[in-house]
Amino acid sequence: MSEPTAVQRPQEPDWTSMTGQDLRAYREAENRFRASPAARAITGEPDPGAGITWEQVALPGRTVPVRVHRPVAEGAGDTPLPLVLHVHGGAFVGTAVQCDWVTSHVAAQLPAVVVSVEHRLLDADTSLADAAADAWDVLGHVLGDAAGWGVNPARVAVFGESCGALISALTALRARDNGIRLLAQVLVNPAVDVTGAMYDHASFTDHASTPTLSLDVLHLFERLAVPSGTDPRPLSPLHADDLGGLPPALLVVPTHDPVADHGRRYAEALRAAATPARLTEYEGAGHAFLSMPALAPHATPARREITTFLRAALSAWPTPPGRPAPAARPAPAPTA
Repeated sequence: MSEPTAVQRPQEPDWTSMTGQDLRAYREAENRFRASPAARAITGEPDPGAGITWEQVALPGRTVPVRVHRPVAEGAGDTPLPLVLHVHGGAFVGTAVQCDWVTSHVAAQLPAVVVSVEHRLLDADTSLADAAADAWDVLGHVLGDAAGWGVNPARVAVFGESCGALISALTALRARDNGIRLLAQVLVNPAVDVTGAMYDHASFTDHASTPTLSLDVLHLFERLAVPSGTDPRPLSPLHADDLGGLPPALLVVPTHDPVADHGRRYAEALRAAATPARLTEYEGAGHAFLSMPALAPHATPARREITTFLRAALSAWPTPPGRPAPAARPAPAPTA
């Protein structure tokens, strides 16, 4: 029997001339690589203390795949566990599989059920609003059947990386406005502004072209995220009218990253609104470093910090400062 052919990573395209067909072809090849055993040499091996399965979440008009990480230690599922809703980075490319190293560790070590959303990826037909709706609706679905998922609806956090951090921040805002208490939000190398001002920061000049993120990629992201005629402010947490009453935030910022200042400014804005925000900068790390532990030595201490932060947050039921706790409400019904 012949050996299976190794999955090859595609060559990086010319982002400035990317067509819709080019994007689909590149995305298919790149995601095939990211989900392959060969990619583990970069993305790291999952924690053996967590079981990993794909599940399908049926929502009105669509089905959203989720990658579920559950602790396998004896007795871990005897009582409802905290829920961590996770969103991978990449925006128009990417898969939850690329994050198994950190998500499985969080599941095993907290312990918790980590539901990583395989949201619709951005393209000419799918905007950031669509991707954000997938995360929000999955959250509503899981909380609406908390017993079936084995989670405690009073112990919930959101966690995302890059565009996934943007979606997680939007989810935290929407949860607050719907009376759903989240206990924490973890935002790793977040991009939190898709308005025309998103580039008006020194980090975009200082790190305009890095090995893991360039301005050309960001221009494509902006173009796909906010179609012509769309108001970008509701999709830009940095410009939210009210950042009070949100769950405590951990912002993990690699310094060699075009969007580093997005994380810094968002931490400042959260604090100004009396929302607790811890900002940790990892000197010399680049964008998406948490998904590349084999290449980025900062990934391990960052994972440790994230796990510690979530464990502390999910062990308590604090009232967000600056406003009274909202009355308990059922999870929202999923919407298309």
